Amino acid sequence: MKVETLKNSDVTKKYKEFLYPSVITYYQESLPLVSGKGCHVFDAEGNKYLDFFGGILTVSIGHCHDKVNARIIEQLKKLQHVSTLYPTQPAADLAERLSGICPRGIKRSFFTNSGTEADETAVLTAQHCTGSQEIIALRHSYSGRSAMAMSLTAHAPWRISRTLMPGIKHAHAPYCYRCPFKLEYPGCDLACARDIEELILTETSGKVAAFLAEPILGVGGFVVPPMDYFKVAVDIVHKYGGLFIADEVQTGWGRTGGKWFGIEHFGVVPDILTSAKGMANGIPIGWTATTDKIAESLRGLSISTFGGNPVSCVAAHAVIDAIEEEGLLNNAERIGTYLRQNLRALQEQFPCIGDVRGMGLMCGVELVLDRKTRAPDPKTVARLFEETKKEKLLIGKGGLYGNVLRLSPPMNIGKAEVDDAIKRLRKAFERI
Repeated sequence: MKVETLKNSDVTKKYKEFLYPSVITYYQESLPLVSGKGCHVFDAEGNKYLDFFGGILTVSIGHCHDKVNARIIEQLKKLQHVSTLYPTQPAADLAERLSGICPRGIKRSFFTNSGTEADETAVLTAQHCTGSQEIIALRHSYSGRSAMAMSLTAHAPWRISRTLMPGIKHAHAPYCYRCPFKLEYPGCDLACARDIEELILTETSGKVAAFLAEPILGVGGFVVPPMDYFKVAVDIVHKYGGLFIADEVQTGWGRTGGKWFGIEHFGVVPDILTSAKGMANGIPIGWTATTDKIAESLRGLSISTFGGNPVSCVAAHAVIDAIEEEGLLNNAERIGTYLRQNLRALQEQFPCIGDVRGMGLMCGVELVLDRKTRAPDPKTVARLFEETKKEKLLIGKGGLYGNVLRLSPPMNIGKAEVDDAIKRLRKAFERI
């Protein structure tokens, strides 16, 4: 029997013919992937790539982690699905485990399928708890692809809905490199945070349900706020009756280094916390968590068909075990620092790099036409992507103008992988 050899073009052809055209892919000629192990993935023709994007910060501890996969397979043989109508031990055990690592007072969990659903659940909870409807979100933010999530998103290319929801107001982002007030920290006195009070007084009814914010803006280009930003912003929101929702879909599970959740770096305890992505290393899961009192305010019938799925819950529990056993909280901090040091060395070599920023293994590199005007340069990013593909290095991109490189490799990488990635990235920069 003749064995057909799979080609990249075979996969791409079917993808283009049978999926929605709005489902975007990277590169001029998209790159089909068929397998992965650790920090590497392979295309349909056997080419090996160094993955420094991790499925948009989702492959948190490496592709096909042996211990996690073993636990998943064991659960698949036992029980795959029953819905939230029937309690399962994996869901109960995971909820208990999460209550032990959450910020103070966060105890009650609601499991869903994705970050989009997690954020929707958080907003619904806040509205029921406060009796208010209006939500404050951040410009340059991204919350998902439902009507509610796209309404929360303040990033025009991702707001494709024709039914965007009212009652959502967007505050200035704490984007120091592109300060909307043309000020510099710390002399700015956190004008972006203090402006939230005027936003509430002029653009809302004066009483809000919640302030939803990513500790670090993910799709917005890995924008890291000043360390005292959230203290000021959250105090203002609480003053006007609102709750603080920390959107940890991208920043959770040690990604920011040293701590389980990104918001912990900023000295603020959220009222509600959401996450997804890296929580189960690629197995679909969404999670909303809050206090006893706030959880009790959400009344009425509620169900999530796939939320709390036993396989997903086992995967998430196994990921938490692996993070602890392998010391990945500290590794993300240590290797992330090393990665940014190397990226700043590239910044000294290439004038098109305007800013290097990040925390842990969330590293952003913003490209500009020139450093004086800081004019965004998405065209160079597009060219660079084709060159990094040739170097077999996978990275992400983001930012409102599409001019930010996003590097977020699995959290169990070492210095050798960073050195390899920087070598490939430097070659790509040299060619453009």
